[in-house]
Amino acid sequence: MVVNNKVDTLTYDVEAAQARVSAGAAGAAKTPPPPPHQHVAELHKVSAPERRSTARALGQRLAEIFFPDDPLHQFKNQSFARKLVLALHYFFPIFDWGSHYSLKLLRSDAIAGLTIASLAIPQGISYAKLANLPPIIGLYSSFVPPLIYALLGSSRDLAVGPVSIASLVMGSMLREAVAPEQQPILYLQLAFTATFFAGLFQASLGFLRLGFIVDFLSKATLTGFMGGAAIIVSLQQLKGLLGIVHFTTHMGLVDVMSSVVKRHGEWEWQTIVMGLGFLAILLGTRQISARNPRLFWVSAAAPLTSVIASTVISYFCRGHAISIIGDLPRGVNPPSVNMLAFSGSYLALSIKTGIMTGILSLTEGIAVGRTFASLNNYQVDGNKEMMAIGVMNMAGSCASCYVTTGSFSRSAVNYSAGCRTAVSNIVMAAAVLVTLLFLMPLFHYTPNVILSAIIITAVAGLIDFRGAAKLWKVDKLDFLACLAAFFGVLFVSVQVGLAVAVGISLFKILLQVTRPNTVVKGVVPGTQSYRSLAQYREAMRVPPFLVVGVESAIYFANSTYLVERIMRYLREEEERAVKANLCSVRCVVLDMSAVSAIDTSGLDALAELKRVLDKRNIELVLANPVGSVTERMYNSVVGEMFGSERIFFSVAEAIAAAPYKTVQP
Repeated sequence: MVVNNKVDTLTYDVEAAQARVSAGAAGAAKTPPPPPHQHVAELHKVSAPERRSTARALGQRLAEIFFPDDPLHQFKNQSFARKLVLALHYFFPIFDWGSHYSLKLLRSDAIAGLTIASLAIPQGISYAKLANLPPIIGLYSSFVPPLIYALLGSSRDLAVGPVSIASLVMGSMLREAVAPEQQPILYLQLAFTATFFAGLFQASLGFLRLGFIVDFLSKATLTGFMGGAAIIVSLQQLKGLLGIVHFTTHMGLVDVMSSVVKRHGEWEWQTIVMGLGFLAILLGTRQISARNPRLFWVSAAAPLTSVIASTVISYFCRGHAISIIGDLPRGVNPPSVNMLAFSGSYLALSIKTGIMTGILSLTEGIAVGRTFASLNNYQVDGNKEMMAIGVMNMAGSCASCYVTTGSFSRSAVNYSAGCRTAVSNIVMAAAVLVTLLFLMPLFHYTPNVILSAIIITAVAGLIDFRGAAKLWKVDKLDFLACLAAFFGVLFVSVQVGLAVAVGISLFKILLQVTRPNTVVKGVVPGTQSYRSLAQYREAMRVPPFLVVGVESAIYFANSTYLVERIMRYLREEEERAVKANLCSVRCVVLDMSAVSAIDTSGLDALAELKRVLDKRNIELVLANPVGSVTERMYNSVVGEMFGSERIFFSVAEAIAAAPYKTVQP
C-alpha cells in the first residue's frame, strides 16, 4: 500500500508540473497542491555506505588503477606446481599456446612468415635508410626482435620490425646534433643507445603498470602528426627519386623544397624514370589489394619483386648515373654492447630520442595488436605487450638493432596470409637469417631510388583524409588539434609537431576538467526520465524545480566554476519565471549520476552552495550519487548538512519526495 502511494504521488507531481508549464501562470495558480509525502523520503533516502578503512580504500583504488585486469586472480587457490606453470604461461605466452601447437598451425604460420619476410626485407633496408643508418641495420632489426617477441608477446598477429614513424623521428632528432655522413660511428652509438632507453622506458611502463600514459596521445593528434610526417618523409625521398647528391639535412617543408629547386642541376633523368615507374607499380598493386582483399599477396610481394627487378636493371645499366647500395656485410648480427654510451655530452639526446621513439612505437604496436585481436576475438594484455616490446628493444640494442615494434602493414599482411600464432615471426626471422648468411651480395646493385619508392608507398597510407574529415564533423576541437600537429610537423620539425600533439592533448584534458559540461534538465512527457532541455526538445521544465546535471568529476580545478555555473542557471531560470509569470525556483536538484569522483574541494563547494541557497530560502537536494561519492560525502560535513532526507536515488524521486512547502507556488 505504501509503494502504491509512492508511485501515485510521483505520477501526480510530474503531471501537475507539466500542467503548470502548459497552462502558464493561470494554470499554475489553479493547480491544487500535491498530496503530502509522508512515506516517500523514508523509502528513497540514500543510507550511509559501509565505512572502509583508509588502507583498504587506498588499496582498492590503486589496484583498480594499476591492475584493472586482475592478473593474480588465476593464481588463487592453486598448488605451488600449478602456480609455477601459470606463471610461465603468464610471462611467456609461448608456453600457453605452444603446448597445443600442431603441424596444421605450422603450415599456416610458415606461409604467413614467408609472405611477410618478402615485405620485411625491402622495408628493413628502406627504413634503416630513413633513420640515416646503414641498410644492413634494418635487416639486423628484422631478425633478433621478432624472435624475442615470439617468446614474450601476447598477440598472435603482430609482425615485428622497424617502422616508418619511429625511424623518421630517430633520424631527424639525432641528425640535428650529429651528421651521419661525417661521424658514422658516433651516430651509430647514439642510435643503439637511444634504442636501449626506448626499450627501458617501454618495459618500465609495463612493469609498473603505467600503460595509461601512452593514452595521452589522442587519435586526433596522432592523425595530424602521422599525416604531416608522411608528407615530410615523402618529400625527403625526392633526393633518391631525382638522384640529388647534396641535399638538405633539415626536415621542414620550406627547406626541403628549396633544396630540390636549388639542386635541379643534379637531377638524373635515368633515376627519375626508374623511380616514377616503380612508384607507379607499387601504388598500383596497393590499390589492387585494397579493392580485393583476397589479392593481398599482390601488394605484399610487390616491394621484393621491385627490388629484384630494379637490381637486375641497375646491373645491366651500371655506369649510367644510378646510385646503388653497394656492398653489404654478410653474417648475423654482431654484438653492439660496447657501443652503448651511458655518459658524455650526448646522453641527454639519447634519452630524449629514446623516449620519443619509444612512445610512438609503443602506441603503434599496441594499437595494431589490439586491432587484430578484436578481429580474431581474443585479448591482448597491454602491459605484457609493453614489457615484450621493451625487452626486445633492450636486447636489440645489444645486437646491432634499432627501435622496432609491431608494424601495421606487415601485421595486415600477416593476418591476411592466415597466420595462427607468433611462429610466423620466427619463420620471418629465419628467412631474414638466410638472407643475411647467403644472399647479401645480391643486393650490391640495388638502386637507392627503389628504396625511396618503397618508403613513399609505405607512408602514403599514413595520410588519413577520411579520419580528418570525420574529426571535423564530430569534434571541432579534435580537428583543431589534428591541424596543429599536422602543420607543426610540416613547417617546423617532427619533434615540434609531436610536442604540439602532446600539448594539445593535455590542453584538451585540462579544458574538460576545468570546464566540465553541465546541463539543465526537464522531464520527458509520459516518463520519469529527465534529460537535457537543449538536446531533447520534448523535455519540459518542472517549476518550481531547477534540475541541473553535472557530467564530470568534481575536483579542485572545477569546483568553483560549477558553483558559479549553477548560480547562473538559477538567475536565468528566475528571470524566465518572472517573464512568464510563473512561480520562482524553490528547489535545486543536482543530478550527480555522471559524477564519477569528488575531492575535498568539491565537497566544500557543495557545502558552500547549500549555504548560499539556504539564505535565499531555496532547497538543494542531490540525486543518484555513485558509491564512492556517497562514501566521501558521508565522511565529511556534507553528509551532516544534507542528511539522508536530501539525497535520493533519482531526480524523479527527489521531486516526488519534496516537502509540501517546497512545491507550493
